[in-house]
Amino acid sequence: MIPLLAAALTLHEALRIFRERGFDLLLAQEQVESAQGDLQIAGAIPNPSISGAFGKSQDYGPPAVSLGLSDQGAIFDVLVNKRGLRKDVARAALDAARLSRSDAQRTLEFQLKQQYLQAALAVEQARFARETLAATAQTRDLQQRRFSAGAISEADLARVEVAELEAEQQLDQADAQLAQAKAGVAFLLGMEQVDLDIGALEYRPEPIDNFDDLEKTALQNRPDLQALDRQVQRAESALELAKRQVFPDVQLSANYAREGSGPTAVTPPTVTFGATFPLPIFDQQQGEIRKAESDLRVQSIQREKLKAQVARDVSQAYSAWQGGQKQVERMRNRLLERAKTARDLVQIQYEKGASSLLELLEAERTYIGAHAEYVQDLSLYWTAVAQLEQAVGKELRQ
Repeated sequence: MIPLLAAALTLHEALRIFRERGFDLLLAQEQVESAQGDLQIAGAIPNPSISGAFGKSQDYGPPAVSLGLSDQGAIFDVLVNKRGLRKDVARAALDAARLSRSDAQRTLEFQLKQQYLQAALAVEQARFARETLAATAQTRDLQQRRFSAGAISEADLARVEVAELEAEQQLDQADAQLAQAKAGVAFLLGMEQVDLDIGALEYRPEPIDNFDDLEKTALQNRPDLQALDRQVQRAESALELAKRQVFPDVQLSANYAREGSGPTAVTPPTVTFGATFPLPIFDQQQGEIRKAESDLRVQSIQREKLKAQVARDVSQAYSAWQGGQKQVERMRNRLLERAKTARDLVQIQYEKGASSLLELLEAERTYIGAHAEYVQDLSLYWTAVAQLEQAVGKELRQ
């Protein structure tokens, strides 16, 4: 764990920390390390085998000596390229693991952005709830003075007190939601606690490419699609290896033996060379070849399926971004401004006695509702941008 940052944490800084310390990314990196180990295993050359014997025949004086050396099939393994094919399989699997790690980062960064935006939304909701409570408290003080002077009834005072209690309730709920959202961000970053910069919610129309260009970029950039390309390569190499395994593993050996010496030796010094290999009569790797062929077909189908899913992901995210942008601009350019103006005017009229308490409370509720809808639309808009970045596989924000 690292301590609370002194300054408010921006989304850019949160992403940087996540790429360095994210628990799930660290686990994904270990999968890459494991695949690197598999590549080393695949390229390993069998150690040669040395054997020796020393003994003595009954009723014969000189000892018997025997020495043997076997390559354990290493030479033939290289000659028929079984070792090379094993390395090709493992190398493709390593490339797929690296790309899967990149894809995990793509997915997890979207989750972080989503969690961060929810937390920023909670910060803004809590801030506005405090502002609303302060305004309601001022209205209640005014009503209390009017009630003491006999200018209003107890019913009017009760309405304002109820509004103030409702504002307190909303503030407590907003604070609870904020604590939960910030805890979610802190967990993803491996931190104890965070202080957020709500500038991530500030509306900026992003210059997004058209749909066709985004789809083309996604098909080129998506690491999960690239990982499946490597899986297809791995399956192709695995099929070739399964077919190559039909050739038996030939083990070459050399042996030296003697018993006694000179013309009377029972076994004069003798050097022999040999080869050992199984006869591929019953098992000719039919099952392994069939399994490898099936794996290749599966990976190819998965790749085509993912291509269709990439197009769907981009289409859905692009539609969400377009709809979110229209909603935010409508709220920002007209609705929210008019709701605030109406609230402020009714507040002035009420203080001068030109409007009723009910009109003031209704104007306040309308403005609160409009503001809540606006910040919610902002959160949905930026979430749609993050979703589009996830679908395309690259950052789109300037």
